[in-house]
Amino acid sequence: MLRIDFIMVNRTLVVVLEGELDHHTCVEIRQTVDREYQKRRAKNLVFDFANINFMDSSGIGMLMGRYRSVVICGGEIGLFNVSPEAEKILAMSGIHKLMKTYSSKQEAIDALA
Repeated sequence: MLRIDFIMVNRTLVVVLEGELDHHTCVEIRQTVDREYQKRRAKNLVFDFANINFMDSSGIGMLMGRYRSVVICGGEIGLFNVSPEAEKILAMSGIHKLMKTYSSKQEAIDALA
């Protein structure tokens, strides 16, 4: 079961994900995040990985797609609360060249402000 919540802080949309980030859930995440990002007129996007219990390469694809959308709008993407398991997948993908991992929500919001 996937759960997605949003918190808006200034012009940064925080996406709180709970569940699995795989090929079954990534379409829903992509559509929901894109809709909220546009609706709230956010600039930056920050993903909270605290409650992600599994991630595969589909999760990387979903993040890459959001990166493209956000950069076109002049924003940046950050990640926080990334588990060691998810960090391994992120590091192997080279995604850290495009987006940084932060230790807390506040650190991510401050860095992207």
